[in-house]
Amino acid sequence: MIGAWLGFFVDLFDIYLPIIALAPAIGYFVSPGLGPEGVAIVSGCIFAATLIGRPVGAAIFGRMADTVGRKRATIVAMTGAGAVTLCMALLPGYQQLGLASVVLFVTLRLLAGVFLGGEYTGANPLAMEAAPPAKRGLYSGIINTGFPLAYAAVSVITLLLLLVMPSQGVDSDYAVWGWRVPFVIGALLSFALALYFHRSVSESEVFAETKPNRAPLRDLFARDNARRFVQVFILMNGFWLSLQPVAASLPQLLGKDGVGMTSVQVTLVMVVAYLLLAGADVGAAVLSQRIGRRRFLVAAASIMAVVGTALFLSLSRLGADVPMWAVAATVLLVIIVVGPWGVLPAYINERFPTSVRASGYGLAYSLAVVAPSFYAFYQAGLSAFMPFNDTGAVLIAIGAVLVLCGALSGPETRNVDMRSSGNG
Repeated sequence: MIGAWLGFFVDLFDIYLPIIALAPAIGYFVSPGLGPEGVAIVSGCIFAATLIGRPVGAAIFGRMADTVGRKRATIVAMTGAGAVTLCMALLPGYQQLGLASVVLFVTLRLLAGVFLGGEYTGANPLAMEAAPPAKRGLYSGIINTGFPLAYAAVSVITLLLLLVMPSQGVDSDYAVWGWRVPFVIGALLSFALALYFHRSVSESEVFAETKPNRAPLRDLFARDNARRFVQVFILMNGFWLSLQPVAASLPQLLGKDGVGMTSVQVTLVMVVAYLLLAGADVGAAVLSQRIGRRRFLVAAASIMAVVGTALFLSLSRLGADVPMWAVAATVLLVIIVVGPWGVLPAYINERFPTSVRASGYGLAYSLAVVAPSFYAFYQAGLSAFMPFNDTGAVLIAIGAVLVLCGALSGPETRNVDMRSSGNG
């Protein structure tokens, strides 16, 4: 469990590096004459490259985890992620390499996505297979706290750096070298995690007792496994779609073009919200162990559709006039929409048999992010019919409906035998 938590933390730490740490220094990698739209496109390409790489990594390392072992797949994936992240920290900028600097950065982010897509593909099935059945919910929630705590850690490190060094202009200390500090930290964390798995984590007994599957990807898309995959894929599309307005669009909504908070205030509010989210992750997963995963997911989707949508609309329409409500609504929105993710490490692994568990978990989790990644285009299309700041509420509602459909079409899983050849 500790290994899986560390892996998830390092994974999300690296994911949020370009969004949080590089954002104030993005001018270092682009032409000085590039307008705001061009800068936004470059930033979007950097983030999208990582997401595109994740399904590729899930396929490669999922097969590796199902054939040669969860432990070995995790070690290789994290070593690769660390090496690529360190290369990013050493990249020269536009003044040295011109357009090639941002091309190299996007290429390295794509490679990082491949390796990061392999991290949870091996580590999380290993942890769930080792967990006592009655504690799988608890372990699942603890593992998932790596997401909000990584977000908070990157935000705090970036904020501290911005407070102690100049950040205005491409020649400022932060633009030239300050942003590299969090990237070096991310690389060192990846190497440390690989070493931890090598020295301290044993291979899954469940995997060791099962005859290795030499064709897990083929078997994943055959018969009952294909049905399981489609059900989880629908569920995860809903989770990813509802997440985007909260994780990606909410900071912009809280900023000067929406609620009117300063960048420092937005960062502090989001850090507080994500620290509280860590507790909500554990609470949600423990509750699912008591009442059942399926019943929990149905209830969470319903609350997300009604309360989550209302909270987002209240932020876009009332937040600027009632600052204290904006803070409270942000915290509640993050907990309601993102808190149910604490159940997913247990639920998705419980849905697949041992022979295809890593491949099924990694691919269903990662492939589902592709369509929701174009959330900005969906919001742009919706803005023709409604205020742009309200469009995130629509995505939350649609995502909640997909989660509800996915949950209703799947069985209860909390008591499944992880050693069985079929999981319902």
